[in-house]
Amino acid sequence: MNELKTLNRLIQRFQSQKPIRASSLIISLYGDSIEPHGSTVWLGSLINALAPIGISERLMRTSIFRLAQDGWLNSEKVGRKSYYGLTQQGHRKFEQAFQRIYSPNIQAWNGSWQLIMGYHLSLDEKKQLMDELQWQGFATISSQLIASPCCDAQLLNNIVASLSLEDKVIVFEASSNTKSSNIPIQDLVKDAWDLDTLGQHYQEFIALFQPVWQELTEQDRLDPQSCFLARTLLIHEYRKLLLRDPNLPRELLPIDWEGKAARQLCRNIYRKLTPATEKWIEFNLESVHGPLPEANALFFERFGGLN
Repeated sequence: MNELKTLNRLIQRFQSQKPIRASSLIISLYGDSIEPHGSTVWLGSLINALAPIGISERLMRTSIFRLAQDGWLNSEKVGRKSYYGLTQQGHRKFEQAFQRIYSPNIQAWNGSWQLIMGYHLSLDEKKQLMDELQWQGFATISSQLIASPCCDAQLLNNIVASLSLEDKVIVFEASSNTKSSNIPIQDLVKDAWDLDTLGQHYQEFIALFQPVWQELTEQDRLDPQSCFLARTLLIHEYRKLLLRDPNLPRELLPIDWEGKAARQLCRNIYRKLTPATEKWIEFNLESVHGPLPEANALFFERFGGLN
């Protein structure tokens, strides 16, 4: 079996980000590899799985404990072994984020916008609202107006209600009238959503993982552990990018948008790594009932279909 030489660069990149954010990597691992296989795994399996990346047993135990405290994970002890699985809250948090990661296409845009005007919001309330809405593609257009071309109206209403802000904001649905304006809508979008900075981050992702793809195309028999570690770091880095990406409709993005190339690269590498990765997972990660079961059917729909 051929170990991936480019894996060392990925590990060095992860370790160079101080402090090491082990909890974030564990979340990526759960969403990518553990959730499709039943959602629960023995802590000892996790310690062994991520040790080559530089996460010590002490750091792993501390990170798992914090994730449990934050409501991501619950624990079950059988004999001397502790098993950690996703809570219902954890499942809900994963569902939306990972659906965006693995979905095959960006949905077609109908040209509508969701607008929110807030006249009586305190600074703390506005921050809470934007913390929730940035993930839905909202950006600040003026001091009293925030907007998104891609947020579902019902989801927006639910967010406003969950923050008890119904009496402090006005929600509109509108469509852009480009005939009455000399300013291209793409210029507004580029500035409001800072697409230049996001595009630079996507370029860095491509530069980091393009050598991995090149090596994969030159190898026949791949080392399963190398594939597992590379896929984990691939999805971890891509997930961090998507947390910053407003997921705007393609009609509002530059023609040469870097996010499109990054997604294509991520999909190609993921498909190439998956067969060997899945074998490693099933032989090396352990649930209460023994080796993890095979991945569920939804797993094989990722990125438009896996072999």
